[in-house]
This record gives sequence, structure tokens and C-alpha cells, in this order.
Amino acid sequence: MFSSLVSSYQVPDPSLGNITKRPNAQPTEAETAVWNQVSAVLEEAHGILAELQSYNGAGQEIREAIQNPGDLALQEKAWNAVCPLVAKLKRFYEFSLRLENALRSLLEALTSPPYAPMQHLEREQALAKQFAEILHFTLSFDELKMTNPAIQNDFSYYRRTISRNRLNNQQLEAENEVNNEMANRMSLFYAEATPMLKTLSNATTKFVSENKTLPIEDTTDCLSTMACVCRVMLETPEYRCRFTNTDTMLFCMRVMVGVIILYDHVHPVGAFAKTSKIDMKGCIKVLKEQPSNSVEGLLNALRYTTRHLNDDSTSKQIRALLQ
Repeated sequence: MFSSLVSSYQVPDPSLGNITKRPNAQPTEAETAVWNQVSAVLEEAHGILAELQSYNGAGQEIREAIQNPGDLALQEKAWNAVCPLVAKLKRFYEFSLRLENALRSLLEALTSPPYAPMQHLEREQALAKQFAEILHFTLSFDELKMTNPAIQNDFSYYRRTISRNRLNNQQLEAENEVNNEMANRMSLFYAEATPMLKTLSNATTKFVSENKTLPIEDTTDCLSTMACVCRVMLETPEYRCRFTNTDTMLFCMRVMVGVIILYDHVHPVGAFAKTSKIDMKGCIKVLKEQPSNSVEGLLNALRYTTRHLNDDSTSKQIRALLQ
């Protein structure tokens, strides 16, 4: 599944079968159509992350405009600074919709009859790797978004300015690009602490509810197997030492957390119950063994974006681990 990153890796747990043994996980003929669709989305993902990383916001211009409401030059300066940023935020939001479609295509491919989830992950390793890459992007995007308050500040200023001008019967050119309906949808998206993860969680839940003939276990087993592979890779010294750099380790941790959260949203009793197929103690332990600055965002994702952590069925021990 992740063999292009850790090419010599062999899963030590025999229950995981032959997952990750195909070198470099190139798509087979049967995988090609979905792989091409998802590949186009993933290519765009690199640019999205780079843009978000360099997103500085228009805080200075906005402050000056607010402090000097009668200065038209400062109002215009702030507006001209915010508009291209809002256009960028719109691109991020629209990309989340394409990511959602890509995830759906992967879920269909990795859970469809007649194969069991384990067989799918063995047969379609190129698609499983793409699934992992989508989760890696999602957690990376949300970590950057959570630490950048300028995003919501810029968008709030944009909406206030649009509303004020609408009251004054003024139509601004920027409204043609981000109309009121789009602005409402973007507002809901950016109000989430982890907007991309929320998009994928909702998409996975919707996929399960719309495919009533598909056993829910086909989806949850796919997710729990991926979580298990990541955990084994991270907690086994002889395999962990083969990671070429810390980015590879972070990739595995993000994927593990991503599939745990999706599992927790889809499974009726969630990831934290005793009957869960995910070893939550082991997963949390492996995260807490890493430097806190690299995993705090991931631990927060488990604390605040899962559905079942605070259920009565969650053991006190697991809750204590996440405190």
C-alpha cells in the first residue's frame, strides 16, 4: 500500500496478507480509469498545499481600513488585498469537492463485490496508496488551516464589505466570482476546524448510507486494515528504521489518524469501543512516542473531530491517553 515510500517494507503481521508487497504499486489495467481520475486531483493537491502554506492574509490592510473608516483609499487598498485571497479560498473550497469525488471513486473501487476488503487492498495497491495520499493531503491541509487565523479573518471582512455595499445598493465586481450562495457554502466550510477532514467524513458516511446493499463492514474493514498497516509500520523498530526521513513517518501517522476518523464516523459504535477492529491504544501510544510538535495536531484531530470518543463505551484508559 505504501511501498513506493518504503519499498523494502514487508508487513510482519500475517493477518495482513500480502499488502504492500507489490513494488511501487503501479496501477493494473483494471485500476487505470480510477487511478487516472484520482491522480489528476492529487497532482493539483501539491499546488493547493503550497498556496496555503504561503497564505499570509491581509491583516494589516484590514486593520488600517477598520481603524480609518472614512479613508476611501485605505478601504480600497484593503478590498484589493482581500479579493485575490478570497479567489484563492474559493479554489481551495472547489478543490474539496473534487477531492470528495475522488474519494468516492476510490471507496467504490476498494469495497465493490465480489472481493473482500483485504483482497481489494492486495489487488489494488495503487488505489490504496492514492487513498493514503488523499488522507495525507487532508490532514496536512487542515493542520495548516488550523494555525492560520488570517483565512477566516479575510473571509469575514470580505463578507462584511459585500453586505455593507449591498445595503448601499452597490454591486462589487468580486461578487461575480463569489456570489452569495457560494459565499454561504464557503463560510460553512471554513467555519470547521478541520474542513477537508469534515468533507471526507461526510462523503464516507454518505457513501455507506447510499450503498445499502454493500455491507458496512466492507468499508470499515478497509479502513481498519489501513490503520493496522500504519500502526505496525510505526511501532516495529526494524521496519521504522527503514523510513528514509521524518516525512515518511509523518505520512504514515497522518494516514493512520485519517482512517481512524473515517472509521469512527462510519462504524455504528465507532473506533474507540472494545469491539472496534482498530487497536486504539496502540495507535495513540505510537503517536505519543513522537515529538509533541509533530503530532499535537494529529492528537487534536482524534480529540475533536471523532464522533465516539466521549461515548460511554470508550474506556477511561483511552480517554486518559488523549487528555
